[in-house]
Amino acid sequence: MECCCGSSCLNLTLRATGAHGVVMVDEAHERTLHTDILFGLIKDVARFRPELKVLVASATLDTARFSTFFDDAPVFRIPGRRFPVDIFYTKAPEADYLEACVVSVLQIHVTQPPGDILVFLTGQEEIEAACEMLQDRCRRLGSKIRELLVLPIYANLPSDMQARIFQPTPPGARKVVVATNIAETSLTIDGIIYVLDPGFCKQKSYNPRTGMESLTVTPCSKASANQRAGRAGRVAAGKCFRLYTAWAYQHELEETTVPEIQRTSLGNVVLLLKSLGIHDLMHFDFLDPPPYETLLLALEQLYALGALNHLGELTTSGRKMAELPVDPMLSKMILASEKYSCSEEILTVAAMLSVNNSIFYRPKDKVVHADNARVNFFLPGGDHLVLLNVYTQWAESGYSSQWCYENFVQFRSMRRARDVREQLEGLLERVEVGLTSCQGDYIRVRKAITSGYFYHTARLTRSGYRTVKQQQTVFIHPNSSLFEQQPRWLLYHELVLTTKEFMRQVLEIESSWLLEVAPHYYKAKELEDPHAKKMPKKVGKTREELG
Repeated sequence: MECCCGSSCLNLTLRATGAHGVVMVDEAHERTLHTDILFGLIKDVARFRPELKVLVASATLDTARFSTFFDDAPVFRIPGRRFPVDIFYTKAPEADYLEACVVSVLQIHVTQPPGDILVFLTGQEEIEAACEMLQDRCRRLGSKIRELLVLPIYANLPSDMQARIFQPTPPGARKVVVATNIAETSLTIDGIIYVLDPGFCKQKSYNPRTGMESLTVTPCSKASANQRAGRAGRVAAGKCFRLYTAWAYQHELEETTVPEIQRTSLGNVVLLLKSLGIHDLMHFDFLDPPPYETLLLALEQLYALGALNHLGELTTSGRKMAELPVDPMLSKMILASEKYSCSEEILTVAAMLSVNNSIFYRPKDKVVHADNARVNFFLPGGDHLVLLNVYTQWAESGYSSQWCYENFVQFRSMRRARDVREQLEGLLERVEVGLTSCQGDYIRVRKAITSGYFYHTARLTRSGYRTVKQQQTVFIHPNSSLFEQQPRWLLYHELVLTTKEFMRQVLEIESSWLLEVAPHYYKAKELEDPHAKKMPKKVGKTREELG
């Protein structure tokens, strides 16, 4: 269900329910944000349209729970054509699962019959480390072992390198694919007979108090573990080696993954439901209700952005924001671009921000070249202007893939940004915003961005950066163009907790702009610099005056 803009997907599905007699929702076990909203809406529609048939399909689903949710709907079990998979556990917990993966791959390669290996790891850093270790050990073993092809696969990898995993394995060799959980359901790789599952995955969670997202390594669920094991039985009988104990599987893993709706910001969801005429969000029929605090924060944020009035109803501005299938802050920024006559540039910035942090590619063997290429795009003002510069130069090159390769820019991400930009440009007429350009006056662009992201601001204090409202200590991300500059006032696109509380995609602003774009949210006193104040120059009293 997740597309470049999930709310568009939802609207299409809801419109389809009016025209068709059958709606099918596949991969229901993934429990993405928009599938969960869709379940609640379709359940409501189905009650008013008894002739509507709703099919909810999944390979690993808690069927009893879904059946109860959909008013005791019947359950059909359709046997798959999967081959048998033998599952093996370790006798004791592994201290270092990365080392255990590397050793296990080599053991399988030396002792087991032909067949390719799929290894699940949590992210790019781990995958690169594992590939390096495997290649190093294979080099040292030399001709003592057969050829082992080590191929990584993760979201940030360029398309041509991703495609290598689908190429047939040469005769006499064995292929090992080291992947994130992208290979759990999204991909099927021919020839996989052995699966190595260390039992971990990266999961995004959201803290409504601080507005911070964190990407943490957590044990995967039983549903994920079963899905991973199933990858070994697609083409022949296979084996799954779980690098944890059978006791850990039974007692330490959750049955299913925590639904995304319970660990993400809900601004987009609230705006969508309000635009569909659903006002009582607290009693909306969610399969798993989101935290009350997250829902409340989303309402507060939409009120501050001017999307809701004091009664919680959609304003004219809110209706326009709901038409744009992006985050409410981005849609507010696009609407504000008309006032500052820079909608061309703001559309580009919004599209580039929508493709997440996958614009630049940094291969391990060309780190210096990649970093130099990135620095060449830097412009005074901040990362949003860097993204704008990258897209502008790519457009001037005729949207060239060769240009992307030479500048260590991901061609696939840029193509997606162009698609998003074209989609947003097509919606501008609907929200009554004309196409205008600032002709290189980037202050107007920065003010328009501030109009949408005034919620996300930080100021420099003696102890470092602190967010203006929450007084949370934060840091500029090392990849930022402003990392070494330390401007007094900053605006950030998102807060992410990794090794520290990092601000991603930062922009230099002036405190006076906050009063200009959000006088209802900031007071002049809040934006004063306490360290800039000097002690009053008063003449001390004489001894006689003191008595």
